[in-house]
Amino acid sequence: MLLVSSPILGEPEKAALSKVIDSGWLTMGARVQAFEEAFAEAHGAQDCVAVSSCTAALHLILHALGIGPGDEVLVPSLTFVATANAVLYVGATPVFVDIESIDVPLMSLAEAEARCTPRTKAVILVHFAGYLASREPWQKFARARGLHLIEDAAHAPGLKEVGTFGAAAAFSFYGNKNMTTGEGGAVIARDPDLREKIRKARGHGMTSGTHQRLNSRTPQYDVTMLGFNYRMDEMRAAIGLVQLQNLQEWNEIRRILTVLYRRLVANYCPTVNVPFSQPRTSAYHIMPIILPSFARRQDVIDELRNQGIQTTIHYPPVHRMTLYRERFPGTQLPLTEEFAKRELTIPLHPQITSSVAEAVVAALASSLGNGRQAGAVA
Repeated sequence: MLLVSSPILGEPEKAALSKVIDSGWLTMGARVQAFEEAFAEAHGAQDCVAVSSCTAALHLILHALGIGPGDEVLVPSLTFVATANAVLYVGATPVFVDIESIDVPLMSLAEAEARCTPRTKAVILVHFAGYLASREPWQKFARARGLHLIEDAAHAPGLKEVGTFGAAAAFSFYGNKNMTTGEGGAVIARDPDLREKIRKARGHGMTSGTHQRLNSRTPQYDVTMLGFNYRMDEMRAAIGLVQLQNLQEWNEIRRILTVLYRRLVANYCPTVNVPFSQPRTSAYHIMPIILPSFARRQDVIDELRNQGIQTTIHYPPVHRMTLYRERFPGTQLPLTEEFAKRELTIPLHPQITSSVAEAVVAALASSLGNGRQAGAVA
């Protein structure tokens, strides 16, 4: 089965894990610190905070910014549910905002303005599929209203622009991301005070960690704030250090494959649209396509699966999920709902070759009843 995403793991990762095991130190220590330094440098940042997941990263950012009960946070519904869940974790209210268009499925600035209230305190921008939101207009919007600007950058590691929009950016290293540690995440926050609040809160609000106390030869510590157990361990950090070395190369392969997919789809599936038709900075995390209105998506999914090709959907709208539908009845986001109804994600990862991409588009054309076959492309 050709998978939508597939991590690249091999001997370097095995060797890195073996060194951790041989060291006898598995919890947060020197490798986590080394990974933080390397990941920050890759993004032009002074430092970052490694955590257990992107969800944890979002929660920590909101918590450190003081977002809480009575506050509202603007979020897209076209995202993984964790984006909205993190808002609920701090007792605030997520306010769902529609996307800009079917071609640009990023949070609409105009809709965000319309949904702002005196209780709005922050905006979480999701760089959907790895494509960056427009920084300057959002910064102007946030400054004019005194809002915190937060980036959900789960799809966009490796881009220098990420982490420069506002207060902080949250990253994911889940198994299907551009680089992986299995589970894991990170926060880039340019303000050192905010970064240190996040760093302390990830480890129960303790003034020192176990590794620090070992090196300082004192067992004493204090707890100065409410914190959480959101630490990254040494094994994940060791994998991350190896993966990070390949991130730019892998992102470039994703870019080349995306260009190829766009050409193949345009030539052999003319009724299918590929979002982000205009150039935009991206880490090319996933390959979303928009099926024609006449197509039955499940039939396309079944046909591709019969040919050994996995597909998936990014994303079922959060506001239509039972939890959020019951909490926020009557929410209507017509463009998000139309996009989600017709979207299909086809395989995109660095192990795909041009011939495999051609086979995927050939199968897609066949499932839609198109006569011409992509496999004939030179």
